[in-house]
Amino acid sequence: MENSAIQIYKAIGAVQGVIANATTLDEAIQGCLKTIVENSGADSAVLWYADEAGDGALHPYFWIGPVDLTRRSHAPGDGAVGRVYESQKAERLFAFDALQDVETAIDFRGMDVASMVCVPFSSNTDNIGTIQFVNEPESGPFTDEGADVMEIMAMMAAIALEESGQLDEPWQPGEVVMELRDITREFQNGDVVTKVLKGVNLDVYEGEFLVLLGESGCGKSTLLNIIGGMDSATSGTFEYLGRDLSRASQQELTEFRRDNIGFIFQSYNLMPNLTALQNLKLIAELVDDPMDADEALDVVGLSERKRNYPSQMSGGQQQRVSIARALVKNPKIILADEPTAALDYATSIEVLQVMEEIIKTGTTMVMVTHNEEITRMADRVVRMRDGRMHEVTVNRHRAHATDLVW
Repeated sequence: MENSAIQIYKAIGAVQGVIANATTLDEAIQGCLKTIVENSGADSAVLWYADEAGDGALHPYFWIGPVDLTRRSHAPGDGAVGRVYESQKAERLFAFDALQDVETAIDFRGMDVASMVCVPFSSNTDNIGTIQFVNEPESGPFTDEGADVMEIMAMMAAIALEESGQLDEPWQPGEVVMELRDITREFQNGDVVTKVLKGVNLDVYEGEFLVLLGESGCGKSTLLNIIGGMDSATSGTFEYLGRDLSRASQQELTEFRRDNIGFIFQSYNLMPNLTALQNLKLIAELVDDPMDADEALDVVGLSERKRNYPSQMSGGQQQRVSIARALVKNPKIILADEPTAALDYATSIEVLQVMEEIIKTGTTMVMVTHNEEITRMADRVVRMRDGRMHEVTVNRHRAHATDLVW
């Protein structure tokens, strides 16, 4: 009992420290949830908050775990989350069959749920929502002591945040354009099998700027290659606008890339013996309804460089040509793989400003980066770790490229 009390005391101090050092309400919320997870031993957690000014349902505000909850919601009173919100009483579900208990585990489909705790997230004056904690089978069931830590820390976090202001309205995503379910990717070299992706469940929405973040080797570029039809998953399903591409032939993937996807690479990949304009016209000839090549160069601010060869341009100018080359296809989605990694800070900001203007037109963009600062521009950030989605953040106050500092 003494150890449990010490654990709770330390956990409360950690939550208070996070709140004291946070500069925004979102930062405080996210820091609190991370701290609670670290101190309670949960695999996944999500803060569901009540949108009382909107539809009255509970929506995900911030979550840690390998699932995409963006479009999920709970009605007050329904399911474990809704019941806890309405009753203000915690529910401890230490062992159950996730496949049978659909009402309870539906929000974590895509992962096996073995143990769950839902606790109220409420201050003295405001019923904010519910925090849901989940463990997978390999982690075993929660203990009563662990659940005590969850409840007390959630209560302390809500009280400490009481005077920090109201939570922002939920982000409203567009229609789903891509659905990835249980995506795995393995590479075999002789007898050695390397598992790069270990079950990714993700939706991509129309018009969003989505950033995939993580250290080298976490699987983010492999995931981008699958999204772009440059690679195929070992298992799982991948749908684009309702069309199943999971077992598409190479010819079908080539047509998919040609007709729908624009690419921006770290290394530019321009044809060295062609001018900027000729590089664009080469790509324009491959699609049915291209943008005018001169117009695309004008969008990226390089009209005066259209007759220059890549060797006659700086790295930043070459990357802008690369962006124009992606634009000239009139793609539905642009994929960018570390587009600023080879550029200095000032040039990176110039390139990001161009990309920012493109995003404003409603183009869907998915970017891979290891630069934490760039994530401030995104609608959503998916942090990957060891081949899985680890954490999803929605930016309700997106930064401009000129706000970024590193």
